Amino acid sequence: MTPTRRNFLMGAAALSAAVATPEMVRAAAALDATADWALATRDLEGDVAPQALRLVHGRAPAGLEGTLFRNGPAKFRRPGGSATHWFDGDGLMRSFDIRDGRATLQARFADTPKRRYETELDAIVTPGFGTAGDSRARLDSNDAANVANTSVMVAGDAIWALWEGGSPLAMDPSSLATGSFVSLRDDLKGMPFQAHPRHAPDGTVWNVGTSGDQMIVWHLRADGGLIDASVVRLPRNSYFHDFTATDRHLVIVLQPWVFDHRAMPFASQFAWKPELGTQVLVLDKADLTRTRLYELPSFSFFHLGDAWAERDGTIRFDVAAGKDVQFAVEGARVMVQQSGRVPGEPAVLKLVTLHADGRADMVSSGAVGEFPKANPRFAGLNRALTAHMAGETPDRPLPTGLAVQDWASGKSDSFEFGIGHIVEETVFVPKPDARTERDAWLVGPAINLRAGVTELHVFDAAHVSDGPVATWAADVALPAGFHGAWKS
Repeated sequence: MTPTRRNFLMGAAALSAAVATPEMVRAAAALDATADWALATRDLEGDVAPQALRLVHGRAPAGLEGTLFRNGPAKFRRPGGSATHWFDGDGLMRSFDIRDGRATLQARFADTPKRRYETELDAIVTPGFGTAGDSRARLDSNDAANVANTSVMVAGDAIWALWEGGSPLAMDPSSLATGSFVSLRDDLKGMPFQAHPRHAPDGTVWNVGTSGDQMIVWHLRADGGLIDASVVRLPRNSYFHDFTATDRHLVIVLQPWVFDHRAMPFASQFAWKPELGTQVLVLDKADLTRTRLYELPSFSFFHLGDAWAERDGTIRFDVAAGKDVQFAVEGARVMVQQSGRVPGEPAVLKLVTLHADGRADMVSSGAVGEFPKANPRFAGLNRALTAHMAGETPDRPLPTGLAVQDWASGKSDSFEFGIGHIVEETVFVPKPDARTERDAWLVGPAINLRAGVTELHVFDAAHVSDGPVATWAADVALPAGFHGAWKS
């Protein structure tokens, strides 16, 4: 099907004005003492000017040169109205630059139309994933609600701040100044472009965007130029935040969190129906009409690891699998309240196998894990290693450590900071002379709750349990981000 705005239902069309509500976040937070993890959802009042980070442990490995870009929400509360869900804060782009053994940090808000309008009002009024908004919202397009707060894509010399319901937002990689929304084709302006693009072995990039039971499939050059865009009809209208890909396939996981009725906020449209089971749709990249559909027991998820295909046609990928959607619906609200027990059980890292004969199964690593990441040099190819965040427990949110799971041996190599830290997603950075998956560093930030600062850590991917080989500290604590990308 040839995609056009007319035949592809835009998510913003479902946004409707709601009755103005009290500031539920602040009222709830006032009832209880602020949690010790509250720095994760603190409000940042402005940009962070470039600053040198202090080396507090070890030293930078020789050959590690580049920038870790990270994105995540950093403004939730305003006097005239606030966001009530973690996923709905204004996006803050961070850059951690490592050069000549030194590290620097800067951070700037994505200067979206939504943020500019709400700054004038001094109120957050736009509906989002879990925030109802109110009748003052301006919603003339998908990008009127775009918070550009979820992930980062390196597109040639530029970086794009990604959301999942609208366009990428171009930002300058040196200054982090905001450019404009990216229109990949004039007739596709504002179409959804999700937050987890997948890089193929040939250097191209695949991504998807969804509305209802329709999915647009984007195929891009490494510099972000459009190769092709197609629309695919999905077996059901299921919410998914991530997809994965092999060198020859796109893999779409349809959890049983399915559309039930039109409403705002967005998440309230979906109902958890575990009796439906989880479906996995596999599409041939060379011909998107060639598909296979697999059935698995019910699980919820936000994030998948890179998939790979074996010679006999077997496809494997890992998933941070949950029991239900309690965290997505209610837990992320408590995160913004900054007090109380966060409902929902932590996700567990599992490996899905799709057999060539149509069978599907899933095995558990037994490890609590989120944000699975693979070495980018093996994206879409046969691999064994998955880095993931670890240490999360049911009684407090967010990870406190990290680990590398070896699916070939079944062994895990892990490091635990303890409850004094909130550990964010780490990314693989291949070493200059890399030959294997383990020839890489893992680079990512953490919030040191006791010191009240953000830290940047570098691990050797082959020796995670030895702890960081280098740690730098900032003079400020940034709120917890979601996803990032490395640019050499």
